[in-house]
Amino acid sequence: MRILITGGNGQLGQCFRQLARQYSPWKFSFVDIDDIDITNRKALFALFRSFPPGDLKWCINCAAYTAVDKAENEPLQARRINVGGAKNLAEACAAAGIPLVHLSTDYVYHNRQNTPFLETDPVSPKSVYARTKLAGDRAALKANPLTMIVRTSWVYSAFGNNFVKTMLRLGAERPELKVVFDQIGTPTYAPDLAVAILAIIGKVEEKELPPESVRGVWHYSNEGVTSWYDFAQAIFDLKKLPCKLLPIETRDFPTPAARPPFSVLNKGKIKKSFGLEIPHWRDSLIKCLRELP
Repeated sequence: MRILITGGNGQLGQCFRQLARQYSPWKFSFVDIDDIDITNRKALFALFRSFPPGDLKWCINCAAYTAVDKAENEPLQARRINVGGAKNLAEACAAAGIPLVHLSTDYVYHNRQNTPFLETDPVSPKSVYARTKLAGDRAALKANPLTMIVRTSWVYSAFGNNFVKTMLRLGAERPELKVVFDQIGTPTYAPDLAVAILAIIGKVEEKELPPESVRGVWHYSNEGVTSWYDFAQAIFDLKKLPCKLLPIETRDFPTPAARPPFSVLNKGKIKKSFGLEIPHWRDSLIKCLRELP
């Protein structure tokens, strides 16, 4: 069985690379922008045809335009990748008769709700990034009946650029740092997300569940709830950094793109349907910090 992973050099893609050796005899093919542009429909379909008949069983799309603030000035580029690319992948998967696992975002939920969001709750994206990701979700679901949309939040790992690595760098450089305390959500350790996705694929491949069971929108983050300020404080406490943290409001730290004030995801559906046990965000943060120099 072969799994194709697009965005293979990104943060989540590199986590799948690290895990791949543990999933023998599964075969993994990793591609990134230098190998294939998912917005190039013709090249993408040619890639799918290059695999032997019946060899390719799944595609996991980790490719996306994720520069949230930059997207405000590049809406066409964000849409080209997040909508057009997602649609192309879903259509290629549909033509091959295989499921697509497509990663999405908590940013599509941007309203005054203060209870964890269910997959059935109304969406209200406020930024270009969030609107294009939502449109990509819908395009992928429409193009392929076997599309699984996994919405996640606050992703970090030992790879790439993320909040944890930024806090570690700034905390070592500065005597004090201001971080917003009025944006509430849940950090997601990318390796935990990757393991969960592979566990779901394993259940389908072992015939415990039909392929149709993955269809639709699902939520995954680590357990627990925090603010960016408290997340940063946990990082500093665990690494014993002397940097003083100052809590500020979002209005005191304006950004080009609006962030949801509350985007905690309810994970009851994915836990019950696939029997997942999800670690608490603080336990996973400790794991990540052990991996970092």
